Amino acid sequence: MIGKIFLVLATLALLHAAYSTYEHLSLLKALGKPEGSLPLDIVYESIFALILGLLGASLNAPPLKDITWASEMKKRSIDGMDSRLGFAHYKSRGKFLFASPHDGKL
Repeated sequence: MIGKIFLVLATLALLHAAYSTYEHLSLLKALGKPEGSLPLDIVYESIFALILGLLGASLNAPPLKDITWASEMKKRSIDGMDSRLGFAHYKSRGKFLFASPHDGKL
């Protein structure tokens, strides 16, 4: 729950920093000084929003899954693992693949 709150606050802070940047650049344009740097408070607010967003995303993420062989075998049976249909060779099925219908082998 706190992760979602952090994400909402980060989004609002980033939107506010973007609006403040727009207002600052509009003011500089109205004064005839188009080349000016951003105030530090806008930069700090953007960095704060980034850190808050990263923290919120990491707190809101689901728990990591165990990817070891032992955890995989807890979910499967030995019969399902021993069948290994993906490793069937053409050598064992070749006589059926390349036989003509007149040979009488089908």
